[in-house]
Amino acid sequence: MDYDASTTPRALATEAVHAGREDLAGLGLHAPPLDLSTTYPSYDTRAEAARIDEFATTGARLDGPPVYARLDNPTTARFESALARLEGTDSAVAFASGMAALTAVLLVRASLGLRHVVAVRPLYGCSDHLLNAGLLGTEVTWTDPAGIAEAIRPDTGLVMVETPANPTLAEVDIRAVAHACGSVPLLVDNTFATPVLQRPAEDGARIVLHSATKYLGGHGDVMGGVVACDEEFARALRQVRFATGGVLHPLAGYLLLRGLSTLPVRVRAASATAAELVRRLTVDPRVARVHYPRVGGAMVSFEVYGDPHDVIAGVRLITPAVSLGSVDTLIQHPASISHRIVAEGDRRSAGVSDRLLRMSVGLEDVEDLWRDLTQALSAPPADASRPGAPRTADGSVPQSRPAGR
Repeated sequence: MDYDASTTPRALATEAVHAGREDLAGLGLHAPPLDLSTTYPSYDTRAEAARIDEFATTGARLDGPPVYARLDNPTTARFESALARLEGTDSAVAFASGMAALTAVLLVRASLGLRHVVAVRPLYGCSDHLLNAGLLGTEVTWTDPAGIAEAIRPDTGLVMVETPANPTLAEVDIRAVAHACGSVPLLVDNTFATPVLQRPAEDGARIVLHSATKYLGGHGDVMGGVVACDEEFARALRQVRFATGGVLHPLAGYLLLRGLSTLPVRVRAASATAAELVRRLTVDPRVARVHYPRVGGAMVSFEVYGDPHDVIAGVRLITPAVSLGSVDTLIQHPASISHRIVAEGDRRSAGVSDRLLRMSVGLEDVEDLWRDLTQALSAPPADASRPGAPRTADGSVPQSRPAGR
């Protein structure tokens, strides 16, 4: 029996490999082409004027070749198409970073006079700062999930949650929160879970945000952000992206599309290792508490009885660095780095204690990771003379500036 491969439902693993690439065989290609052009020639300026007018009016993607790379790029468009398929949305719009993507969302809503945001902590530290500092003229009301409906005002343009949350891995019921939002768009930061573990749009979220730098890229060598959403919202995002210039470089788009093809395999393998490490950490007498989400995943947070800085200084196989979602395992101290920019009281009330460590589990063998982790948990106080264990003159840990997730 004949079937249409473009409309027949396919498993996520299949979509990850083929989405954004369906036309390649017809073009006589196997690997997606990389288009690095910044500008595109056209001898018909009347037609170009009409196309630019159409974009300015609607924000719809142009038919035919782009006019200029800030407006669109064919390689990036492939990644956007693929990510939308994985998240189950009409469209997706890619940006230079996750923070550029969130900024564009806030600007779209602010342009309508809807500057108020309702948000649930914890969020990624820089997302928290962007909302709380009012850098884009926004005003935020922080609440717990049960208080969302009451916190919404006539000028509320967005409700934002991150689940599992950075760095405590706290979860919210997306469907219940979406119901509480009413007509206000719900934005879910799905960076930690990825569409492999959950698809927020299926539970009522209108906007799904990713720091594509993390699991979507998956190898620690590309920076980007992407918003999966309906086509109406995507059109407004494209207009903001064109005006502000927060575009994703084509090479990054190429690498992110390649990263998607192995996303399900990477997430599932790393998640299995993470679950085993959680089992061991839970019964380890040096560990006070372990955080691991019901949805699963490769992120683990745990609080230690000893000095968390000594654990960071003591790892040798695990990489002590910010960010997450790479093929190698990373560990960091949120109170010092990723959430340093959040006020101490707000940080602690959100569950980000000074003894909390966050680990992004990679693809190494679980026994090798456990061996490194257990020796780091037993590491003696860090020696200031030893590389990797910085101390100030009084012996304390130097203050860190905010950095990546």
